[in-house]
Amino acid sequence: MTQARARGPYTKTPARRAEIVRAARASFAEHGFAKASLRDIAERAGITHAGLLHHFRNKDELLAAVLAERDTEERRYAESKVPDMDHLAPYLGNMLRHHQKAPELMRLWIELAVAASRPGHPAHAYFVHRYAWGNDRFTRGMRGKERRGELHEALVPEHAATLLQAVLNGLQLQWLLDQDLDIVGPVRAFMSMTFPQVAQPEDEE
Repeated sequence: MTQARARGPYTKTPARRAEIVRAARASFAEHGFAKASLRDIAERAGITHAGLLHHFRNKDELLAAVLAERDTEERRYAESKVPDMDHLAPYLGNMLRHHQKAPELMRLWIELAVAASRPGHPAHAYFVHRYAWGNDRFTRGMRGKERRGELHEALVPEHAATLLQAVLNGLQLQWLLDQDLDIVGPVRAFMSMTFPQVAQPEDEE
């Protein structure tokens, strides 16, 4: 007896889910998470409201999928461009420039990060995990620099990693308030102060 073929909405579920996530990302960036509607997202994805609910039960699930997609993109890029801490500054500069091309998405990200500090927020666990992952990765890199005598003597790896995350988040918030502000230069300056004996490579345009 042959296996029955998949029919209807089940035939292209992964591709359809990806289309919905892209539509949600655009809607969240344009309207903000609170004001974005499932009907708008469904229309952008070219499906019915009921069809969207077949794949995602609510906006919270869509939010989680959008955040996960953004992280996956950035982690893949980082893995290909940052073989060690010496290449971190150019990567961060390029990442910030990329974020500046979508200011509404950057604003949404910052608003969500603040709102998610409340334990009951749907993205709370995601942001806790994300910051822990970032701190762990940065700390390991800073420890390598410390072992080679390249980390500033006034810093310990844990503090350097925490400061780096604070610099990145704080500069993006400042840029949203003043979009003429240079935020790539301060990141390079911070890295030069953190590793005073290491020449920083040029940014990739």
